[in-house]
Amino acid sequence: MNHRYRGHRVNSFQATDLTELVELRARQRTFHGAYGRTALSNLGYSLTILRLFDDRFYRIGLLFAILGSALYVLAFLRSRHSWHDFADDDKPESSGAPPQRPPRGVIRTKGQENTRIFGRPFVTAGWIVIAVATVVAGVEIGLLVLVLKI
Repeated sequence: MNHRYRGHRVNSFQATDLTELVELRARQRTFHGAYGRTALSNLGYSLTILRLFDDRFYRIGLLFAILGSALYVLAFLRSRHSWHDFADDDKPESSGAPPQRPPRGVIRTKGQENTRIFGRPFVTAGWIVIAVATVVAGVEIGLLVLVLKI
C-alpha cells in the first residue's frame, strides 16, 4: 500500500506551515521519543548491572536487557503505524466541510470544531498499551523472583 501525504513519501515530505510541523513532531515524540528512550535507558541500565556487579546479578542484568529489547521492538512496531496515520487515504472526501461524525474510537473535545485534519486522528493503540503492560509486568515478576533468590 502506498502511504503518501500530498503526493510525497514519508522521507521526502516537508511541512508547509508551523501547525503541520508541530503535529508531525508531536507524533514523532510519542513513538521515537518516549518508547525509544525508555528502551535505550533499560538497555543502558542492564549494561551497568552487568559491568558493575558480581555474578549473582547477571540474571537481573539479562532481564533488563530483555526488557529493553522487547520495548525497542514494540516501539518500532508502533512507529510503523505513524506512517499510516499521516496519509491522504484517510482524509474525508470533501475538504470544505468537517465530517459529521468523528471517526471510530475518537472522542471530540471542546476546541476541535472546524480544525484542520492531519491524516487519521491521533489515537493511542490499545494493543501497544496492553503489550507494554504485559512485558513490564512479566519483567517485574521475574525481577522479584530473582531478587528473592539472592
